[in-house]
Amino acid sequence: MMKLKTALMMGSLMAAFSVSAFADDAEDLRIIAAAGKNAVTVAQAAKSADETAVSVTGTIVREVKHEHYILKDKSGTITVDIDHKLASPAQLKPGTKVRVYGEVDTHRAKPTDIDAVKVDIL
Repeated sequence: MMKLKTALMMGSLMAAFSVSAFADDAEDLRIIAAAGKNAVTVAQAAKSADETAVSVTGTIVREVKHEHYILKDKSGTITVDIDHKLASPAQLKPGTKVRVYGEVDTHRAKPTDIDAVKVDIL
């Protein structure tokens, strides 16, 4: 009986984590699809509303802190939060041209940035 309870509990936990992971994947896919239809400049992204899906093409200037990079195009610069699962620091060296798909993230006390869900190294 104890083994059955343990097995049921483990199965429930696995199902819960699987659904959560799938929901994140589905949300990322929604953002990528919307961002692909909304290619903007850095300046346009910086003025966009919170959670607007955008794609921005530019050049990595530098890493400012862990997983945060300055991205530059002809209109200006913006900070992009790029998780190490999307691209490694070795791939995101200064001068690397990238296309970032993500959501605009506005803040009260710091400048607007982009939370990346996909990165293409160009």
